[in-house]
Amino acid sequence: MQKIRYFILTKSIGLYVNLLSFLLPKKGKEVVYYFFSKPRDGKLRHDALPELLAKTHRETISLNGDTIQTYTWKGNGAVILLAHGWDSNSWRWEKLLPFLQASGSTIVALDAPDHGLSQGSFSLPKYAAFINAAAEKFKPDYLIGHSIGGSASLYYQHLYQNPKLRKLVMLGSPAELNPIIDNYDGLLGLTRKSRELLNQYFMEHFNFHPDNYTARIFGKTLNLDGLVAHDTEDDVVRFTEMEKISDAWSKAKVIKTSGLGHSMHGDELYGEVARFLFED
Repeated sequence: MQKIRYFILTKSIGLYVNLLSFLLPKKGKEVVYYFFSKPRDGKLRHDALPELLAKTHRETISLNGDTIQTYTWKGNGAVILLAHGWDSNSWRWEKLLPFLQASGSTIVALDAPDHGLSQGSFSLPKYAAFINAAAEKFKPDYLIGHSIGGSASLYYQHLYQNPKLRKLVMLGSPAELNPIIDNYDGLLGLTRKSRELLNQYFMEHFNFHPDNYTARIFGKTLNLDGLVAHDTEDDVVRFTEMEKISDAWSKAKVIKTSGLGHSMHGDELYGEVARFLFED
């Protein structure tokens, strides 16, 4: 019954978007992007934080009217910055943390735009800007991103070229924007007109077409070591996305897992991540 209700809801939203795109294209353009960029989950409350986050040193960073929430597990060594994925927040790193803390490193996680305790509407360029603001403050040596957080991390390093960053890890991350839009398109049943308006929104607001948001471009600009891990049973981001990233990024090491799904939670994998970061 829940699946039926969800199907009806998404198709109703799609019908609404398609009608607006036909009758009022300017309004339709805003609405088709709004539903694409609005997370359904992942928000946190200050008075009900998970214990893992409540025990951290918490700071906020202001950026162009938005608030970026950060959480720090203090250590004595290198700094690791963590960027979570869609419909999530910094609590998702709970299972990876022990493997990173064993190194003595300081670990910083940030909440993406409109996720966790952070504010501001979501976009991949804005997420990259959030990562850059956190990097300027905390000076990370390593960056780890899951799913969209990995994609935003790749775009961040392409765009900002942080010379201090030594290694980048991407877990279950999409290589391109179009497959994400394809999923959204199929979910809502968008018309060609609605899809064109979404593409126009990206051009007008972010100065790139979705066709040009791709690891084929970003990966070639990276001059640091990378680890790209993906699960063969990932039902959210296709396994072939990993291959696109590794093909474009010559200094990236690849790990293929099976049975972890999109979450990529696994002791063996997380041990490999820690060894990649700390063993030369």
